[in-house]
Amino acid sequence: MNFEGLLTGLCTFLIIGLCHPLVIKTEYHFGTRPWWLYLLFGLAGAVGALFIESNFWSCLSAITGFSLLWGIGELFEQKRRVERGWFPKKPVKKGKEEDNDNV
Repeated sequence: MNFEGLLTGLCTFLIIGLCHPLVIKTEYHFGTRPWWLYLLFGLAGAVGALFIESNFWSCLSAITGFSLLWGIGELFEQKRRVERGWFPKKPVKKGKEEDNDNV
């Protein structure tokens, strides 16, 4: 029996499942500014898959890369979801000027 396909499917499920909360947390803490990191690592995963000899690891690299590339669009969509009130918005910290007014 060949379990490599089954394991690839399971890993794909986990990668996609981890990317969803990663996008939500990224938007919550940093907004959409890190989109270029998703692009950089996504392209690295996709291109890296071309040079990995093992089919299994090549597939996982490509799946991770393309999931991160898909995450760029989801990051901007997450921003819209927050604006619509579907997800919580990060509270704004009080500035130092406000703290100094209380002294």
